[in-house]
Amino acid sequence: MSRPAVWLLFVALCGHSVLAAGDTSIARGVVGGEFTYVVRKGDTLTSISARFGVSEKILARENRLGRPYRLRPGNQLKVANLHLVPQALADGILINIPQRMLFLLRDAKVVNAYPVSLGRHDWQTPTGSFFILSREENKTWIVPPSIQEEMRRAGRPILTRVPPGPDNPLGRYWMGLSVPGYGIHGTNAPASIYRMRTHGCIRLHPDDAEALYGQVSLNMPVKIIYAPVLVAALEDRPILVEVNPDVYNRGVDALRALHDIAREQGLEADIDWTMAAKLAREKEGLARAAGNAVPGREAGGNEGAIAGNEREPALVYPLQRLARAGGACIATSSR
Repeated sequence: MSRPAVWLLFVALCGHSVLAAGDTSIARGVVGGEFTYVVRKGDTLTSISARFGVSEKILARENRLGRPYRLRPGNQLKVANLHLVPQALADGILINIPQRMLFLLRDAKVVNAYPVSLGRHDWQTPTGSFFILSREENKTWIVPPSIQEEMRRAGRPILTRVPPGPDNPLGRYWMGLSVPGYGIHGTNAPASIYRMRTHGCIRLHPDDAEALYGQVSLNMPVKIIYAPVLVAALEDRPILVEVNPDVYNRGVDALRALHDIAREQGLEADIDWTMAAKLAREKEGLARAAGNAVPGREAGGNEGAIAGNEREPALVYPLQRLARAGGACIATSSR
């Protein structure tokens, strides 16, 4: 008897063109879930948003919060942070810029998933295939001349070196990439996670940086992609769609991309196009049900898009586990 299978098809856009079908591949995971978070002292809607990879706007709407957002210890917040996993490598680290998510994969399966902060529009995180070139704890930040110039223009003190400690924006853990000047690291500003705030590096919550540091090795592959539009066809379950903002303004037409995926994969009749249009318009960055179940779907429908025929169960990795850094989660559910 076959096990349930998950096929995730993503459209990665560069400029105004959609990449070839060979750049889409099978995925075996969905991360996140729905749960209740108990607010602790010092929590803000911004810090909770950063910790769980869901926007403040959605948290406020789902919990009927009005401005100014005032949270009190003991308040309970509903959090739903389901994300689809665009698999582009069998082992290593996958980062999808529009999602603001980092996935660690082993044997083509998700081991861990973390929200990240990435490069601002004027300091974009590069895409491509790289590898972990270095690992270093308590790294001194050698401030690049370009950032020194930015400090000068902003009228701030010009720093050339920042030693380890609370003022170091690299945090405690540094994982340097094979592209010079870029790396995956912690931060001294955890509320900045899940935003486009860096000078191109990949920034993690301090606890996540520590966890990831212990799982990476030198020469581990790192692939960074730009895939705003994601669709998952799960056997005998509703189709999931995730539309993320076109953070670098690369001319992504989200609804057209959804139509292209559906046409290529024979899903046009299975998608609820009213819901799909709504998701394309709102770009919430979360996976939502947007179609009918696809009974008995086989994994060989598009050889350019499917990297193998092995069937795997849907892997739901609960991002709510990240709450160890603050708060408690109760009444958890993977759906």
